[in-house]
Amino acid sequence: MTRSGRLGALVGLALVLAGCGGGDSGAASPAPPPPPPPSIGKAEAFRFLNQATFGATEAEAQRVMNMGVEAWIDQQLTQPASLQLPHLQGLPRPQFLFELQPDRVDIWFRNALHGPDQLRQRVAFALSEIMVVSQLGVLGNLTYALGDYYDALSRNAFGNYRDLIEEVTLHPAMGVYLSMLGNEKPDPDLNIRPDENYARELMQLFSIGLVELNPDGTERLDSQGNTLPTYDQSIIEGFAHVYTGWTFAGAPSFRGAFPTDSNQVIPMQLYPGFHDTGPKKLLGGVELPAGQSGQQDLQAALDNIFDHPNVGPFIATRLIQRLVTSNPSPGYVERVARVFDDNGGGIRGDLGAVVKAILMDDEARPDIAMDLDGKLKEPLLRLTQLWRAYDGKSASGRYPLVAASILFGQGPLQSPSVFNFFSPFYSPPGEIRNSGLVAPELQIATEYQNTYVTNYWFFQAFALNQANPNLEADDIFIDISEEMAVAGDDDALIDMVAGKLLAGEISAALRQEIAGILALIPDADAALRAAETVYLVVSSPEFAYQK
Repeated sequence: MTRSGRLGALVGLALVLAGCGGGDSGAASPAPPPPPPPSIGKAEAFRFLNQATFGATEAEAQRVMNMGVEAWIDQQLTQPASLQLPHLQGLPRPQFLFELQPDRVDIWFRNALHGPDQLRQRVAFALSEIMVVSQLGVLGNLTYALGDYYDALSRNAFGNYRDLIEEVTLHPAMGVYLSMLGNEKPDPDLNIRPDENYARELMQLFSIGLVELNPDGTERLDSQGNTLPTYDQSIIEGFAHVYTGWTFAGAPSFRGAFPTDSNQVIPMQLYPGFHDTGPKKLLGGVELPAGQSGQQDLQAALDNIFDHPNVGPFIATRLIQRLVTSNPSPGYVERVARVFDDNGGGIRGDLGAVVKAILMDDEARPDIAMDLDGKLKEPLLRLTQLWRAYDGKSASGRYPLVAASILFGQGPLQSPSVFNFFSPFYSPPGEIRNSGLVAPELQIATEYQNTYVTNYWFFQAFALNQANPNLEADDIFIDISEEMAVAGDDDALIDMVAGKLLAGEISAALRQEIAGILALIPDADAALRAAETVYLVVSSPEFAYQK
């Protein structure tokens, strides 16, 4: 009998035994092992990790190459959230809570750089740029509230969007920031009218936008080619009346409520006597009946927003822009929006499924690169990638970079306004605008800001590295000792730095520029040669561009 014949006979025998319960124990044959993940190279692993984490590293790229993109995502979806509030509450309580803001920035960097829940933290950062609150302004002394707000984004990053908007709505940080907290029902005698700030921004910035959208994110037009507004002033007023009667929990009276260490991190409380119980106009011609409680009004209003057909394409576009590309195609948006509408199990608003759909889509990392692929890396993400690649740390173990928003134009929960650091619609004049494209991150890439960022790369590379004997305890330095060990070999040095920061994909032009500079530095000056190479790569357009 031939080998194939024997194999066929054995297979036939196995099928017979399985069908009649043959064998010693009667147990079913074991299932075949799952197929190995599709092959993925270092460059693609880097591309993926720069979308899904705070910066690709060679070690994490190897994990992705070993297990595959989907398995890596699935593992990350199960990781619990790395939190800020427990750390802040575990520190000695200063006289004024604003004194803990450096510690809040510190724990943000610790979680961003070293947290095992990289994907969750990355999505939380994206959400913090959509559902914005900021340390700059009225929340400056509510550090616990800011830390807990970010924790809420982290906890809900893979949860349901409906739960997220309710937690955001009732969080004291948002209540203070957009003045819903302390919002009262109308009283003409006292000239009191409900504040419309949160009512407007929840719709405009957090959920549906200003105009009606098709499922693919393009604007719906009427027969005259005009856009269709999603809401008008009467609807803003209706929602503003919904959001009345809420303030800090546990207060002896509504108007006597004030923040404490404990009530700034728990949901706001409804004080029924200050809630407007009249009818209220909502989206889609819905009108809430008179006589409902504040809780009933709130649930119905948030359901009304959540069910609006704009939410899927709106959130899909915003998250794709923050994670993958500034200019997703309508097809990409629609595929992700469909997952928002139904995760495959009949559930609407599953953010975990949405994030996975964004990162697994063919357009996330196309085989054939085009000019409109990718995006400019946010300055803060360029910093975290450098620190992750070069083990950025301080002797104290802290990352108190309180000047992040000055140095990089952005910092954790340090936006200058509710409109984030940059607009998702920003298109710089010239080739990009003429092509009908957007480049949001370029809005903060001013000459002034670019100079600050480039100067920081210079200082980081040349002064803040492990070879400097004069580092102070809180100086965050990078480790270039491996580069110093090969610094006498130009090609080896360039390859090492390019491998850590660019997945080895360095252009001939950049390589030539670095080699030209290295030719001017003696081989014996290992620290200077290593620092120069790191500086030239990290300050290059190639590093600034997320493919």
